Amino acid sequence: MKILVLNCGSSSIKFQLFNMDSKAILAKGVAEKVGLKGSFVKLEKENGDKVRFEGEILDHQTGIEYILGIITSQKHGCITSLDEIDAVGHRVVNGGEKFNKSVLIDDEVQAAVEHYVDLAPLHNPANLKGVYAIKLLMPGKPQVAVFDTAFHQTLPKYAFMYAIPYSLYKKYGIRKYGYHGTSHYYISKRACEVLQVDIKKQKIITVHLGNGASIAAVKNGISVDTSMGFTPVEGLIMGTRSGDLDIGVLTYIMDKEEIGISQIGTLVNKQSGMLGITGISSDMREIEDAAFKEKNERAILGLDMYHYRAKKYIGAYAAAMGGVDIVVFAGGIGENGPETREAVCSELDFLGIELDLSKNNGLRSKEAIISKENARVKVMVIPTNEELVIAEDTMRILNESK
Repeated sequence: MKILVLNCGSSSIKFQLFNMDSKAILAKGVAEKVGLKGSFVKLEKENGDKVRFEGEILDHQTGIEYILGIITSQKHGCITSLDEIDAVGHRVVNGGEKFNKSVLIDDEVQAAVEHYVDLAPLHNPANLKGVYAIKLLMPGKPQVAVFDTAFHQTLPKYAFMYAIPYSLYKKYGIRKYGYHGTSHYYISKRACEVLQVDIKKQKIITVHLGNGASIAAVKNGISVDTSMGFTPVEGLIMGTRSGDLDIGVLTYIMDKEEIGISQIGTLVNKQSGMLGITGISSDMREIEDAAFKEKNERAILGLDMYHYRAKKYIGAYAAAMGGVDIVVFAGGIGENGPETREAVCSELDFLGIELDLSKNNGLRSKEAIISKENARVKVMVIPTNEELVIAEDTMRILNESK
């Protein structure tokens, strides 16, 4: 069985084509700058060869048509016909309270995702464009929606509610939804497979650190709390997102700067976080260079804030679960940032978290246990694989529907 996985962003389309019999990735890549000048498609083949195609990509339908043409082409393709693709799995960011698992897309599901556009206005519309495009380009092909929010639908009500008038929750669905659910699910499950322990008996803190970042408390295999909230802004400090912030700060800024809702949204989503603090970049590598090599004070401050916020959440989630057995790092920074892992785990030995620095230092993008041999808590690095989860869910649902 072959499954195509699509992750459509506002101006990008990430794709992977899986052979599910072997779990091999036949092709993967991304279309960048969709609808913008200088658009292109990057393709990596199963043998590791990489190719770049430049050309005008006016919209998502054009981009997906371009991708389908490349993977079926005689020169660069890995399949001879689109008929070889059994189904298409889509990353969908917000499924609201309706969806607590992945589902086969029909007219009712599509309408529900469209209804939840208000909850994820930066993401769901782009995700839907991929669904619309496949409907036109591959009529009748089964499509599956895999929701970022689904894994966190197990949060207890006291954890997902906000202390605002209850009527607003009932009227607009204002609550914590949480995001990165596919990643938190995968790395918690995979960590237990590596350790050969039963996930239903473990208290796990999953730490997904990338340009977007979140932490989850996974108790006995289910999510019981997570740092992102109604939107992905809440929680950790991120590349350009502020993370936790006193709401009074926003109203104060709006008053003093005489700006409106749209501008304040841009400020907390695109101008804050590590970029806003340091004034250097949202890229952790550039910030670390400025801090360690140039001793830039704002870069050092930004890193201190970043590490402190993550450490606080680990402590909070250990308290929420009554302890912790496993801490798992993933995401671009979590997988490739030994300095970040060391700083976040420092002075947490009272919880049983003790890093083996010789195992941690230099480790990048590999599965590994990086805690001391006899430490009470296992600390691990597990490279996330959200695309594989989407492909596996798509295959399972397709098999169930037959």
